[in-house]
Amino acid sequence: MKRTILLVLLLVLLFGLHSGVMGQSAGSKRADSEKIDLSGNWAYRLDSLDVGIAQHWYHLKFENTLRLPGSLTTNSIGNEISIHTPWTGGIADSSWFRAPQYAPYRKAGNIKIPFWLQPVKYYKGGAWYSKWVNIPVGWHGKYVELYIERSHWETTVWVDDTEIGMQNSLATAHVFDLSAALKPGRHRVTVRVDNRIKDIDVGENSHSVTDHTQGNWNGMVGKLYLAARSPVYISDVALYSDIKKRVVVVRIQVDNITGATVNTRISLKASAENAGAEQLNGISRKESIGKSKIIEIAYPMGKHLLLWDEFHPDIYKMNVSVSSKGLGVDRQSVLFGMREFSRQGTQFTINGRLTMLRGALECAVFPKTGYPPTDLASWMREFRVCKAYGLNHLRFHSWCPPDAAFEAADRLGLYLHIECSSWANGPKLGLGSGQPIDQYIYDESNAIVKAYGNHPSFCMMAYGNEPAGDHLVKYLADFVKYWQKKDPRRLYTTGAGWPVIAESDYNSTAEPRIQGWGEGLKSIINSQAPRSDYDWYDIIKKWPQPTVSHEIGQWCVYPDFSEIAKYDGILKAKNFEIFKEHLKKNGMGSLAGDFLYASGKLQALCYKADIEAALRTPGFGGFQLLGLSDFPGQGTAPVGVLNAFWQDKGYINAREFSAFCSSVVPLVRLPKMVYLNNETLNVPVEIAQFGPVVLSDVTPLWAVKNEAGEVLFKGKLDKTTIPFGNGIKLGIIKQSLASVTKPSKLSLTVDVGGHKNSWYIFVYPASLPAISRDIVVTQTLDKKALETLSKGGKVLLTFKKGAVKDDKGGDVAIGFSSIFWNTAWTQVQPPVTLGILCDPKNPALREFPTQGFSNWQWWDAMTHSNAIRLDSVANGLKPIVRVIDDWVTARPLGLIFECRVGKGKLMVSGIDLLDEKEKRSEARQLLYSLERYMATDSFAPVREVGVGKIAGLFK
Repeated sequence: MKRTILLVLLLVLLFGLHSGVMGQSAGSKRADSEKIDLSGNWAYRLDSLDVGIAQHWYHLKFENTLRLPGSLTTNSIGNEISIHTPWTGGIADSSWFRAPQYAPYRKAGNIKIPFWLQPVKYYKGGAWYSKWVNIPVGWHGKYVELYIERSHWETTVWVDDTEIGMQNSLATAHVFDLSAALKPGRHRVTVRVDNRIKDIDVGENSHSVTDHTQGNWNGMVGKLYLAARSPVYISDVALYSDIKKRVVVVRIQVDNITGATVNTRISLKASAENAGAEQLNGISRKESIGKSKIIEIAYPMGKHLLLWDEFHPDIYKMNVSVSSKGLGVDRQSVLFGMREFSRQGTQFTINGRLTMLRGALECAVFPKTGYPPTDLASWMREFRVCKAYGLNHLRFHSWCPPDAAFEAADRLGLYLHIECSSWANGPKLGLGSGQPIDQYIYDESNAIVKAYGNHPSFCMMAYGNEPAGDHLVKYLADFVKYWQKKDPRRLYTTGAGWPVIAESDYNSTAEPRIQGWGEGLKSIINSQAPRSDYDWYDIIKKWPQPTVSHEIGQWCVYPDFSEIAKYDGILKAKNFEIFKEHLKKNGMGSLAGDFLYASGKLQALCYKADIEAALRTPGFGGFQLLGLSDFPGQGTAPVGVLNAFWQDKGYINAREFSAFCSSVVPLVRLPKMVYLNNETLNVPVEIAQFGPVVLSDVTPLWAVKNEAGEVLFKGKLDKTTIPFGNGIKLGIIKQSLASVTKPSKLSLTVDVGGHKNSWYIFVYPASLPAISRDIVVTQTLDKKALETLSKGGKVLLTFKKGAVKDDKGGDVAIGFSSIFWNTAWTQVQPPVTLGILCDPKNPALREFPTQGFSNWQWWDAMTHSNAIRLDSVANGLKPIVRVIDDWVTARPLGLIFECRVGKGKLMVSGIDLLDEKEKRSEARQLLYSLERYMATDSFAPVREVGVGKIAGLFK
C-alpha cells in the first residue's frame, strides 16, 4: 500500500496534477512546449477596499471558487445593479437618475437602465485568483511562462510569496516569465486582476474598457496555461513579405536563459494551406546565441507565389525551430500571407490592384459573455456575415481583438484597421500633454504589432478614436512617422475621425457623408430634394492621400423587442424592456413589429444613399459604417441592419444589401427621384469596379418596371471593357415618360455583367382631372370651414408648417431620414422620428402610390409637416399616415387622419399641401389623392372629435 502511495506521489511530482499533453491545439503558435492547462476551478477573493497587496493576500487561503477562463460576471459574482453602480462610461443623458418616467426602473428589484446592455452583476476593483500547481521534475532548467491570453485589465502575478511583475496590455496576451520562481514541486500561482481606470486613462468610453460595449469585466479569458520550453527559445518571429522579390524576410529573436553561449540550428519551412500550391524547400543555418540574438533570413517563396487578398485569401504557415544539443527544440508556427497593402494617389491598392474599402465598425459588443471570443469559429461566423453583406473591411473602434479574429480575417479576406485600446477624449484627457497615456499608446501599439503583425489582414493602424488635447497633432504626427519607419507592412493614420495631417498614409474624416454630427435637418438627406448625382470629390481633392469616410450612416431603426429573449447570457436588454413598456403604456404596444419594419426600410434607404455617394466619388479610398450591427450603448443606438448578434432583422437581407455594397456596383446619377410624365429620364450610368479582374466586353442593360413587375422601358448601353476604379462612365439612359399615365412607383434597374442595382422613381401625371368642389380645403378653421362642418359638409384642413402648438406635436422635429445615432447621445439632434407608417391600400392614398413606409416620394411631405399628437385629439385615434416617434418618448404621432366633427367630415393633414404646390409635385399629387377619396362615399369617418380639440391644435 505504501509503495502504491509513493508511486502516485512520484507521478504527481513528475507530471503535475494539471499537466496537459505535449504540444498545443491547432492554431497555437508554440507547438512543442509542455503545458499545464490552468482552465477549471480557481480560488478567488474580491479586494473592493484595495487592501490585498498591503495585507499580502498571496499568503491567504481563498474560500470561494469560480471557473476560468471567464469573468466574475460569467460566474455570477459581483454586486447587484443599483443607482449607485460605479459604471465605466459617459452618460450624456442622465435623466434616468431623476426623471419621473424612469422612477419605476430605479427601484430595487426592478432596476433597468437605458444607457447600455445591463450585466447581471457588476464589480470594479481588484480581484485575486489563485491556483495550486505541481511542476514536474522535467521542467528544471527550462524557460517557463504563464500565458493569459486576455485579461481585463491589469494583472499582477505572484508565485508563492514572490512577486513576478505586472502587465497591463488591453490588446495582447499577458505572458510572465516564471523560470526562476517555478522550481519542480508544488506552488501557488496568484493573479490579481484590476479592472479600474487608474494611472493610465485610456478614456472611459474606449471600447476596450467601457460599459457601453463589451462591459468593464474582471477576469481572464482565452488560453490560460503554464508552458515549459527549451531554455534557448524563440521569443518573436516577424515576417516581412516582398511580393516583387518573391521572398519573405524572417526576423527571429532567440533568447537564452542558460547563462552560456549556445550553438544552435535555426530551421525554416513554409507551406501553403492551398493543397495545390507549390511545395517549398526548408532552409537552416547555424547560429551561436548569447543572452539574446535577432537573426534575419530571406526565405524564397518559389516561382508560383500565392498572393493574399479579399478574393483569394491564400495563407502560408512558416514553421520555425531552434535546436541545441542537450537542450531540446523550440518551435513556432506562424500564419502569414504574401501581400502588399499600399496606396496609389488617393486610393488604396492590394498587390498593385486598386481597391476600395467597404467597411463597418466592430465595437466589441458580445452580449452572451460580455467579453470578446477567443475561438476561431465565433470570428469566422461574424466575418462571413460581413462578407455576405458586401464588406471587405472592418475597423476595430478603440480596441484590438484577440488572435483568432486576425486568423479569421486572414482566412476570409478582410482588411482590418486596428486601434490601440484608446479613445482619449475626456475632459481631463489629452494626447501629447505628458500624461501616462502618451507612453501607453506606444507600448500598446508595439505589443499589438509584435503579437499580430504577421497577419496579412492587419493592414491599417491608428492610435485610437477621435482624440483630444492641445498637443495632439504633433504627438500623432510623431506616432505615424515612428510606425512608418519601424514597420512598413501596413498603413498608418493619426486617429479615427481626426486630425487630417500630411504625415498620414490615409485620412480618416467625417466630412464625406450625407449627415454630419450636429447638422440635424440641414444635412444633404434632410435639406435637399432626393437625388443621386452628388459625390465627395470636391472634399477629397484637397488631400493627396486616400480618404476613408469616418462612421458614415448611423441611421437608427426601431428596437426589435422580440430580440429581448435572445439576451440569455450575462448582458440583458433592460433598455429594450423600458422602451417596450413605454410603447405599451402609450397604447401602441401592438405596433412594435410594424414600427421595426417600416423604420427598417427607411434605414436601409438611408444606408443605400450614404454608401452609393461614396461609391460614386472618383478616387475615393473607402467608407466605414457605424455600423452594420447595432450599438447597444451610448443611450442605445440601434443603427445596424443586423442586431447585436449579427443577425438580420427581417427588412433587408445580405443579398439585397450587397446589391449596393459590393466590389462591383452599378450606379446612376439621378437628378431627382420624382418626375412628371411630361418629362424625360436623362440619367448618366456609371460603375464602381473593384472586383478581382477587369470586366471585358460587357454590355450594360437597363430596365424600368412597374409595381407588378412589368417592363415598361428597357435598353442597353454600348459594349465596353471596365477597368478598376469608380466614377467610370458607362453611358446615359434617355427615356420619355409620356406613356406613364397613372401615378406610379417604378423601379430602374441596371445590370452590368450580372451585377445589378435598382432605384425607386416616382412618376405623376402632369395634369390632373378636376374634382368636385364641395370640399373645402383650408389652412385654418375659419368661418367657412366651421359652417361647412356644421352643415354636414367636407373639410380638408392642411396645417401650415409651424402652425401646430408645441405640446400638441409642434415641438417634434420631423425630417425625412431616420434618427441619427440616437437622441440621448446627440442631445436630441433632429430628426427625432423614424419615418412614416401607413396602410398602402388605404383608399385615401390610392392616387399616391406608396409602400407602408417612407420612400423618396415622402421627402416633400416630411420637410413641410407638423407632427400631431393623436392623444391630444382623441385617445386611440388611428391615423391614415402615422409618424414613428423616437422609442425613448414613444408618442402617438400622426400626419394624416380623418374624423367626424358634428355633422361634418374632416380630413386633417399635418403636411402643408398648399404652399407652393405648383413647385411641389408630391404635395400636389397627395392633395389630389385625398380630395378624390373625400369625394367618394368611402370617406365615412367613424371617430367623432369635438371641434374644440381640432381648434386646440393651432398655435
